[in-house]
Amino acid sequence: MEIKVEGALDGAPRPVKERKKHDRFNGMSEEEVSRRTLPDHLAENLDIIIIGINPGLFAAYKGHHYAGPGNHFWKCLYLSGLTREQMSADEDYKLLNFGIGFTNMVSRPTKGSADLTRREIKEGSAVLLEKLQTFRPKVAVFNGKLIYEVFSGKKDFCFGKQPDTVAGTNTYMWVMPSSSARCAQLPRAADKVPFYAALKKFRDYLNGLLPHVDEAELVFPDTTGRRPHEEMEIRRYLLAPPGPAPR
Repeated sequence: MEIKVEGALDGAPRPVKERKKHDRFNGMSEEEVSRRTLPDHLAENLDIIIIGINPGLFAAYKGHHYAGPGNHFWKCLYLSGLTREQMSADEDYKLLNFGIGFTNMVSRPTKGSADLTRREIKEGSAVLLEKLQTFRPKVAVFNGKLIYEVFSGKKDFCFGKQPDTVAGTNTYMWVMPSSSARCAQLPRAADKVPFYAALKKFRDYLNGLLPHVDEAELVFPDTTGRRPHEEMEIRRYLLAPPGPAPR
């Protein structure tokens, strides 16, 4: 389709092509996609449960965890050796066979985590604790520093293995940098692989495949600096004085 626009130097109309709108969801509206839910993949005695804050719209549309085309999760999993072959989001349920499960703190999909309400985040943290106390994995892995901050109430901590376990369990806690490509401080998959490789080493140690592991190899100082805008927005919800419940 062409639209005639006046204003060419010779006074003649100049044809301008209409920009085609990108259809990410195959005809579904964002509202329809946001009503979809993403299933947990959980079982008892898992080595690892990967915890996200909530599903993105594209993940909800696809029905699989970390399905966004720019997400580094699946590449990091393979490059670190946590899986023996390159897998994709479509195969997320198969990771139970590798001892790895998935859940989210909040089930409602959104464009970004800043769209979550204070109530959702607080209630989601309590639900997450119940899940971890029920399934008791060896390691609970928080995919993003803010998720652990909300869950633990702590502000000063390093990436990697945490000194505490999940309340009422022997489950260790591990903090990853976000696997999102929008993680500006670690923009490439290669930047994040060392965190996953250290997790593999810790998992192998817990499973008796390594006789010893140096604690210093499992803890990474936080060098990411300032937090992204979305994290600041969520912190605003958490630190705001109590008010009327969101509608």
